[in-house]
Amino acid sequence: MSGIYIHIPFCKQACHYCDFHFSTNMGKKEAMILALIKELELRKEDFKDEVVQTIYFGGGTPSVLDTSEIDRIIGTIYCNYTVVSAPEITLEANPDDLSKEKIEELGRSPINRLSIGIQSFYGEDLKMMNRAHNAQEAAACIALAKLYFDNISIDLIYGIPGLTNERWISNIEKALAFGVPHISSYALTVEPKTALKSFIDKGLIPPVDDELAEAHFHILVRKLTEAGFVNYEISNFGKPGYFSHNNTAYWQGKKYLGIGPSAHSYDGIRRGWNINNNAKYIKAITENQLPIETEVLSKTDRYNEYVMTGLRTIWGVSLERIKTEFGQKFYTYLTQQAQKKMEEGLLYIEKDHLLVSKKGKFLSDGIAADLFLVNLS
Repeated sequence: MSGIYIHIPFCKQACHYCDFHFSTNMGKKEAMILALIKELELRKEDFKDEVVQTIYFGGGTPSVLDTSEIDRIIGTIYCNYTVVSAPEITLEANPDDLSKEKIEELGRSPINRLSIGIQSFYGEDLKMMNRAHNAQEAAACIALAKLYFDNISIDLIYGIPGLTNERWISNIEKALAFGVPHISSYALTVEPKTALKSFIDKGLIPPVDDELAEAHFHILVRKLTEAGFVNYEISNFGKPGYFSHNNTAYWQGKKYLGIGPSAHSYDGIRRGWNINNNAKYIKAITENQLPIETEVLSKTDRYNEYVMTGLRTIWGVSLERIKTEFGQKFYTYLTQQAQKKMEEGLLYIEKDHLLVSKKGKFLSDGIAADLFLVNLS
């Protein structure tokens, strides 16, 4: 099973922390839709032997699209690819786009999963992040969405400067009160060349506190676990039966096709990425050219990626897979490197799988990096 990711590179305004590829100029939206459709047609041979299980509209802000535009893109996929009978089709959406009329239209569309970028239920947090919605819209859109969608995920951000433990707990409790079955939650990170980085450098906003973020993470895990959620990936919590199929496939190394400017693709051996310039992307596609760069991943690259993604999940890293897919040298290296982490209580082995402990969960990326290797043949 495989997935198709559609990158919609438009936003109403720029969030201060975001470094994803997007434009606030909607003037080329129709040209972009036509280019996305054409890229899907041009690349159908890449997936001729694949069965599409998930379709994911990410961005940017995909909810700026009209429902008719979404339907055109999905229709193109069905015309050119083999799709399972009941695929998971996710649309990322911002609260300010989710009017009653828009939600009703989406409820009649093929979209069957909404991922709503709430980030916070407090106005001061939203203002600091320069989100386009307010606290009232955050709450109202979830209540409306629940009338038309069963499978809803919301995003929350923690580690925000000035966000106390008490307000973070209140954010979590507000989310739980809506009864949504999936929550994705991320620590606020300071990326280069973002407005947030500039504001911190100028002293306008306090720097991000890693200790505060870790405290928020442990609060999050405790509260959501008590509410019946499974922390199936470091940043993702789902009720049983509501794990994201799209995200799970990514973490388990399944193939996916990325459509649109800056979108990435992966076929198990090669990784590709489209140009991150809207005008150049549209021009190339219009001329029947694919503006994509590719790299063939070495065995070491694939080992490192598997360790990184595996340790972020409840499925961990299969030691048997390391041995059979990568060889005895990789297996020996991994188990030797992991020994110190196990002695520190950060890793453990269960049923021949290497997993991150509760103590090590917040540090999983750093732990994985310590298990990487530069070159081993």
